[in-house]
Amino acid sequence: MMWTSSTVMFLLVLYCCSAADADDVDFLYQGFQHAPGSDLALDGSASVLHGGALRLTNHSNRLVGHAFRSSSVRLLGGGGRPLASFSTAFVLDIVTVGSGGGHGLAFVVAPSTSLPGASPEIYLGVLGPSTNGKVSNHVLAVEFDTVLDLEMNDINGNHVGVDVNSLFSKVSEPAAYYSGEKAVPVTLESAQPIQAWIDFDGGSGVLNVTVAPVSVRDRPRRPLISTRLDLRQVFKEDMYVGFSSSTGKLASAHYILAWSFRTNGPARSINLRRLPKVPRPSTAPSRLVIVKFAAVACAGTLALIAAGMAFVRWASKRAALADKLEDWELEHPHRLPYRELYRATKGFKQSELLGAGGFGQVYKGVLRRRRCSTGDELVAIKRISAGTKQGMKEFVAEVASLGRMRHRNLVELRGWCKHGQDLLLVYEFMPNGSLDAHLFGTAGGADRKEALAWAQRFAVLGGVASGLLYLHEEWEHVVVHRDVKANNVLLGADMGARLGDFGLARLHGHGAKPATTRVAGTLGYMAPELTVTSRATTATDVFSFGALLLEVACGRRPVEPPPPSEAGSGGAAEDVVLVRWVRGCGLDGDLLRAVDPRLEGCYDEAEAKLVLWLGLMCSQARPEARPSMRQVCRYLSGEEAIREDAELVFSGADSAEFIGSSASMTWSSSGGTMSASSLHGGR
Repeated sequence: MMWTSSTVMFLLVLYCCSAADADDVDFLYQGFQHAPGSDLALDGSASVLHGGALRLTNHSNRLVGHAFRSSSVRLLGGGGRPLASFSTAFVLDIVTVGSGGGHGLAFVVAPSTSLPGASPEIYLGVLGPSTNGKVSNHVLAVEFDTVLDLEMNDINGNHVGVDVNSLFSKVSEPAAYYSGEKAVPVTLESAQPIQAWIDFDGGSGVLNVTVAPVSVRDRPRRPLISTRLDLRQVFKEDMYVGFSSSTGKLASAHYILAWSFRTNGPARSINLRRLPKVPRPSTAPSRLVIVKFAAVACAGTLALIAAGMAFVRWASKRAALADKLEDWELEHPHRLPYRELYRATKGFKQSELLGAGGFGQVYKGVLRRRRCSTGDELVAIKRISAGTKQGMKEFVAEVASLGRMRHRNLVELRGWCKHGQDLLLVYEFMPNGSLDAHLFGTAGGADRKEALAWAQRFAVLGGVASGLLYLHEEWEHVVVHRDVKANNVLLGADMGARLGDFGLARLHGHGAKPATTRVAGTLGYMAPELTVTSRATTATDVFSFGALLLEVACGRRPVEPPPPSEAGSGGAAEDVVLVRWVRGCGLDGDLLRAVDPRLEGCYDEAEAKLVLWLGLMCSQARPEARPSMRQVCRYLSGEEAIREDAELVFSGADSAEFIGSSASMTWSSSGGTMSASSLHGGR
């Protein structure tokens, strides 16, 4: 029998279509009471209740529950075929006993029905400390998280996130649905059924996630999350779909009430009228409660008296916390009530203190957002006490203006509050702390953390430079930070750098001359002209950044105490000032000798040389000789080659001499400590 080419082509197309259809999966569980045991692979605390609900965890602590479809799903085809599309819809229900629970649940696409190394609490039973972030996981998860986990860089305690091989979400949003253009909050931990839809387009790589309470009958047209993912290296040919959940010290019961799934087509609709019931916390009084009621009633009179006394104390405390606003305060945005900040820090309790400096104390705080479902927000609150010589009104005007700044390398100022003679500045919380702590450790070098790798250091410097360029040239005003130093460079969960603490910042219009102000800053970072002109400029910030460049490259502070023998003799050691020491290494023809020895030679020599040269350029005594931050960014990014002018950088009286003489005068021979009170100023 002869076959024509067109016939062969038709049969091949027909075969491929038939094979694709054979790979497609389509199922609907309208409750799980009739699901055959072979259909679901249950693990850990997961079980199907008599009424048909799939329970992943109960109210016990530190549980992990998994429930996967036993049959695999073909998501990655061979022969150049694109990723398969999939669509799933399900109804979840999270029930908590008491004031708060956790930790949440996730829809999971994984290479097997078991998740090796999975841990409870913050890992939601999906991954664990030994597996989180590994490309070998081949896991996609969409999390419905009800706890704010700083370790995972969560945005709040009620969010939806998309995770690829890691519980650090690629994208996350506070749980909500869109009604037109308005986002309506959805409380995941509401003990009410909530619908969820997840759709992935294999051709475009777009993943859409939508949530809504069951009271919203029609699916919202606009998804909560829409993001593009390249899952070709994540998915294997055959994958398994299902759910994972966990509890920790906080515990909730996590349920899936119905589930629909389909590849290469929309998932079938769920009948919301046929959802199974789940156990609810009982509110009826027990017999024991009834018996005890009589005894409680007998103590009623005493309780009323005690309550009256407590009310008097409460009213007195409330009056002390009340805000007494002046008219001008109403003009500025981002103001937060003092009572809210007092509660956030547990009354500025010592246990919440993160650190203290010459200009105030910094406390960890939790802002309670009770009137919306975006969850609690962890913040850092700096308290600047009385003693400022600048008018509070002008100070707040500048701070309120700074609150409008937005840049990826600046810590966001969330708000402010004036209470009496105290000013409180509220910043976003940075979970990895300061660059200073990572370079030197909290014990000032005696108990140092593992040294930062060179690549991390170089990236941090590039980030800080980008933030300063925004302040100096790209925002609506010129902002002079005035306190650029390692302690004010904070690191996010991804170790990305953000310049923070704008408590000393000054701003003026582009082209305007900066005003004189009281000299303020930190010894070693302060430009020498400040003591003469009392005028902070962008060039003084560049000088401070130069000190930071050398500090990060060398692993040494800009000014360090001399050895005890020299400190006791009343003189200053030659190597006390970092810029002078680095300059000496350059004059000896061995500039790289200055690089931090803790790196053990593991660094890019060209980058290290660039950073050291640039640090010396920025540290020049004459402000006009220093590069601008735009030039600095161009040097660091490789857009412009740096000119290694030894005569310019190494010769003449310079800032090192100024800093050295200042350091010499401020060493206390008796205590071995340094006082810079004459060079530090408050507002």
